[in-house]
Amino acid sequence: MSYPHGRIADNGQYNNNAHHPYPGNSVDHSDVDRRRARNGRGMGANRTALVIHSLADIAAIFLGLWILLYMLDANQANVFVDFVHGVADWLAGWSQDIFTMDTEGVRVFLNYALPAVIYLAIGHGAAAWIRRL
Repeated sequence: MSYPHGRIADNGQYNNNAHHPYPGNSVDHSDVDRRRARNGRGMGANRTALVIHSLADIAAIFLGLWILLYMLDANQANVFVDFVHGVADWLAGWSQDIFTMDTEGVRVFLNYALPAVIYLAIGHGAAAWIRRL
């Protein structure tokens, strides 16, 4: 029995070469193979960079959250507010009273924003350096 609309396509072309499913497709996959090899070797470095990057982000989030809660005059007796304040004090302990302004809001902002910016700069810079290794 013949097929009235022409020849039926042969799917054998998909089994000949995994990189080139179409006969006329001659794509150079050496770049992809190099990237896969590099990622296999540097997987530990990428994970380490991700951890450092994430820790810097988390530190900056806690510091920024404390600035926000302070500026919005959050209830200091609340457990969550007290927890965030404690973590922010611990993270910014080295930078307390660098700025001594008369205005309490500006002083809190500067004394907690400075370590947040430094943590982000050092954390992201270190992560980028580790990824390049």
